[in-house]
Amino acid sequence: MAANRSVVPYLLIAPAVLFLALLFIVPLVQTIWLAVSQDGSFSVANFQTLTSDLNFASAIRNTFLLTLVVVPIQVAMALVMGSMVAKVGGGRETILWIWTIPLGISDLAAGLVWLSILQNSGYLNSLLFELGIISRQANWLTYQTPVALFIGIAIAEIWRGTAIVMVIIVAGLNQVPKEFREAAEIFGASRWTRFCRITLPLIRPALQSALILRTVLAFEVFAVVYALGGTNMPVLVGEAYTWQNQNQNYGVAAAYAVLIMIISLAATVVYLKAVKVDPERLP
Repeated sequence: MAANRSVVPYLLIAPAVLFLALLFIVPLVQTIWLAVSQDGSFSVANFQTLTSDLNFASAIRNTFLLTLVVVPIQVAMALVMGSMVAKVGGGRETILWIWTIPLGISDLAAGLVWLSILQNSGYLNSLLFELGIISRQANWLTYQTPVALFIGIAIAEIWRGTAIVMVIIVAGLNQVPKEFREAAEIFGASRWTRFCRITLPLIRPALQSALILRTVLAFEVFAVVYALGGTNMPVLVGEAYTWQNQNQNYGVAAAYAVLIMIISLAATVVYLKAVKVDPERLP
């Protein structure tokens, strides 16, 4: 009887392990081998082709720059929004529901929404023309206006991805004991002091998870960029898509995928080291 009980936990997790093995581990191994092989033998030719790609440097720069701009803004906005929700009494669920609407929209749909706003005949140009601010339609999303294109993509990404960060932050804020804040308030601590000395340390696990998740997703950005700028703003996933679908070179596309995975893992390690979490504070 005791032996059967010891087997039960393994039987319960077996379907999940099998699922991960078939749909994650096996494709991952195949992708890595595809990236580091040519004609069935080990080769770094795909990575040499990758580094000699004309858009490689631009894709690296644009991806990192977009991540460095978008992620801090999203985390800051999520902290503000979460703190505001924590102060609200009635209607809290409604506010959270409204703020999380972008989570129900796909990446491509979000890009198309902002395309309708920022394109030549979009709502922004129409509004500015009606107000007399511009005399003719302005081009915001062309290769001739890289700054405007980057800002438009960054705004679309911030709008689309802040909700997931906010959900994680709100979950962390709900774990902060009210007694700590009340005690600090009684002893005269300012709001900023309470936030920096009590709230931030106690939500560090949630903050760490939010940073890792959002940074990894930022490195994988593609649909929003493709919808708004097409190939005018190269990013890493966009180059992988181009090599696979247009150039029909699956080895180089796999090399891009492996590079993105390595960058994501490196960013995860940095966050695990920089935003340290005490084991006692883990849920």
